[in-house]
Amino acid sequence: MLTLKIQQLTIDGHPVRCPECASEAFTLDGAGFLDAMPVRGNCWLSHSWEEPLITLGVLKEIQAARTGRQSAQDDDTFQVVVGGAVLAGILHPELTPDDLRQVGRVYWQRLVKPAIRRQRRRASRAVTRPVTNAVAAAKAAALEAAWTAQAGGHTPDPDYRPEPVNPCPACQGKGHHKIESRVHVATRVDCTVCVGTGEID
Repeated sequence: MLTLKIQQLTIDGHPVRCPECASEAFTLDGAGFLDAMPVRGNCWLSHSWEEPLITLGVLKEIQAARTGRQSAQDDDTFQVVVGGAVLAGILHPELTPDDLRQVGRVYWQRLVKPAIRRQRRRASRAVTRPVTNAVAAAKAAALEAAWTAQAGGHTPDPDYRPEPVNPCPACQGKGHHKIESRVHVATRVDCTVCVGTGEID
């Protein structure tokens, strides 16, 4: 049995499509031992039909005439002449080593490299955060002392902590979100945008 996955097919410039849904993408399936046997077309919506103009022998000619693909940008095309009619089209692409390289490059550029960059920023923030927090705490202490001197004293808030330098817009710098649930015991979850730190890059 010989099966070709067609993305586009024309006979003398006229497109060949599924007769029921007009899909350009379908398979041509040829079986038997005689090259004169007609093939069956099957589209992705499970419509099936007999293609009387294309035989098993024509499928073998298309298979032999296909250009193949050397790089990810190439199309697997074919063109054969049968009884004076020109059959031309594009076959479904087969995987090439260049496709794998392109996928690896996209994976590196869009997923791995940004993740490494975020880890570096997070590590540098972890080093600079104590210094920044110490400066912010010193400023807060100086302001508190000045306010206390002007206002005549007040009771400090034991739960006070300085605001983040770059507050996360998703959780407003809290580092978590409160949830109301009758199913879960936890009433808050860490923010996935800032990973619970309350700060963003």
